This record gives sequence, structure tokens and C-alpha cells, in this order.
Amino acid sequence: MDAREFAKEWIESWNAHDLERILAHYSSDVVLVSPVATKVTGDASGTVRGKEALRSYFRRGLELYPSARFTLVDVMQGLSSVVLYYENQIGTRTGEFMEFGADGTVVRVVANYRV
Repeated sequence: MDAREFAKEWIESWNAHDLERILAHYSSDVVLVSPVATKVTGDASGTVRGKEALRSYFRRGLELYPSARFTLVDVMQGLSSVVLYYENQIGTRTGEFMEFGADGTVVRVVANYRV
């Protein structure tokens, strides 16, 4: 896997606000954990399970933040994972750990935000 190419495509799909293009990066059984998910879904665990739940979560996020735009700051690569470090349109920085399955799609995401 080319981590920089993945990061570039991931950022571009979000900046295009193209939900299907965004979702193409994720497996059907993906698990995402994020403090933002607690706000968007109302679930205190911040956990989103499965691609269809992720679709609803991302759709709602795009509705809530119509001017969302990300700028890639850095990319780190592990054996079967990446960390994307990016900044949004208001200057908030996020680090997302993404683990990949055998098919090359993301199976687990843990999002962290600058405090």
C-alpha cells in the first residue's frame, strides 16, 4: 500500500464531499471510534459499527459541516495501518489511525483531536 497515495485520495474524496467515494475506503464491517461521533450520533461510546452506520454518520457530518475541508499535514505508515494527520477548515487538527484488512480497505479507525 502506498500510504501517501491513500491519504491523497482520502483527503480529495472528503474535500469533494462525495459520500460514495469516501465510503469506498472502508470495509463492510468497519469500526470507527471518535469523540465527534458522540456528538453526531448521541452514542456516548463514540463507536460507529458497520459500513451502513458509517454511511449515516458521514452523511450527517457532511450535512452539519457543509464547508468542511481538510488539508493533509502528515502521513505515517505501519505494517497494515496509517495515521493521517490533517487540519480542517477552522484549524482543528486531527490524527486518524486506520487499520487495513486483507482486501486493502479500512477495518478500524480511531480518531484523535487536538486539545
